[in-house]
Amino acid sequence: MKNIQDAYIVAATRSAVSKAGRGSLKNTRPDDLLGKALQHALTQVPTLDPAAVEDAIIGCAMPEAQQGLNIARVGLLLGGLPNTVGGITVNRFCSSGLNAIAMAADRIRVGEADVMIAGGVESMSMVPMGGNTPSLSPEIFMSDENIGIAYGMGLTAEKVAQQWKISREDQDAFALASHQKAIAAQAAGEFNAEIFPVQIANRSMNLEQGQVDIHWHEFSRDEGPRSDTSLESLAKLKSPFAARGSVTAGNSSQTSDGAGVLILASEKAIKTFGLTPLARFLSFAVKGVPPEIMGIGPKEAIPAALRLAGLTQDDIDWYELNEAFAAQSLAVMRDLKLDPSKVNPLGSAIALGHPLGATGAIRAATAIHALQRRKIKHAMVTMCVGTGMGAAGIFERC
Repeated sequence: MKNIQDAYIVAATRSAVSKAGRGSLKNTRPDDLLGKALQHALTQVPTLDPAAVEDAIIGCAMPEAQQGLNIARVGLLLGGLPNTVGGITVNRFCSSGLNAIAMAADRIRVGEADVMIAGGVESMSMVPMGGNTPSLSPEIFMSDENIGIAYGMGLTAEKVAQQWKISREDQDAFALASHQKAIAAQAAGEFNAEIFPVQIANRSMNLEQGQVDIHWHEFSRDEGPRSDTSLESLAKLKSPFAARGSVTAGNSSQTSDGAGVLILASEKAIKTFGLTPLARFLSFAVKGVPPEIMGIGPKEAIPAALRLAGLTQDDIDWYELNEAFAAQSLAVMRDLKLDPSKVNPLGSAIALGHPLGATGAIRAATAIHALQRRKIKHAMVTMCVGTGMGAAGIFERC
């Protein structure tokens, strides 16, 4: 693909991912969390003048309530960026964070900007999947062609498991491997460089003193990976989606809270501010599939992103294939014959969580740091998207 100029990632950071509803971030507002992520990203590029940022594009899958009112702009102001920096919130469900990166890169590649911020944020503790008051058009139910729009994501995974003949045993084995890889990665410190610490206030009533006591603790470790997961425990779980289903909470992604932020720059900005590029953004593609089998979306997006980058599957050293469900991940891997050793080497959403609109930015931060740490060349971030889409983006180590 020919560009006026290239777009480079010069900073990439994320929060640790918290369990929705019961984890460390359950009482942390997403706009506050985004502000902290933006602040930390800027600390990675201390020579960059924040006023040079042209715009911030932030993904959010359920942009309402505590994460409404254009959370991108609110987060910027809470994060202390200059009033001159604009902000826009974008939504393509699970690929929102990745889409934000692609859109920010495009602004640079066509010469409209030299410094951009991209990222994603989601609090599934405060805004549930589907939003607070979901309302579907009655027209959706008037034809078989559109009825898949109304399917819950678990049911779409059941459809994929049936159509692609993905067994319950294979799904559970895939889920177990995700936890095992994530636990090993945590023990080896693989995520340390990408995670910024969040200070969490724990409040308790002190009846003797008649006051509320505040105790602070640092949150900097993903909460999802479980060392006690086993094939035996996974096999005991029932499917909530179908009477004889194979998709369970154990082989599905976890509902989560989190945020991720990247800073992108042109070669001109890199020279002006003395920045060190981590990776070059190569391509992005999105493709549609039937809504009722939305999980198969990456099967169409991956080849499209490769064509745009002028690469083949063999050129990709690291795949971040977001594990919305084990069933859809396995279907994509088998159809495209992806090398399992290159797919989610550190685990993914089954173990690490899936804060919807933030996931694309979070997994991009993981991939970019992996490129640097392991001295490999190309990484892809890809995921399925609700209502029947797949998205994929490719990064090249500098």
